[in-house]
Amino acid sequence: QVQLVESGGGVVQPGGALRLSCAASGFTFSLFDMIWARQAPGKGPEWVSGISNDGATTKYADAVNGRFTISRDNAKKMLYLQMNSLKPEDTALYYCARIRSGWDVFDYRGQGAQVTVSS
Repeated sequence: QVQLVESGGGVVQPGGALRLSCAASGFTFSLFDMIWARQAPGKGPEWVSGISNDGATTKYADAVNGRFTISRDNAKKMLYLQMNSLKPEDTALYYCARIRSGWDVFDYRGQGAQVTVSS
């Protein structure tokens, strides 16, 4: 069955950096576009970044553009999100998801990794 497992979350000070990882299994990872999304307490889900199946195309939400970098390693079936210059408003549960259509319709997602940005 399809499984997506995130890791790498934690507590970091403003201006700090974290790298999230997402391990995929149960499907042919290299055939699917993937995204990262987040949900802050009391707020709805927010699309963060997407990457095409071959890694050639990446997209970012305005709120993270220039600070976050999405990447993937198809041989290892891994998805990554490098987050730099973190701000308190980046605090959220981050999850990876497999795209079904477009850039924001997904069919499977992981349970998420908590990122807290606080001094």
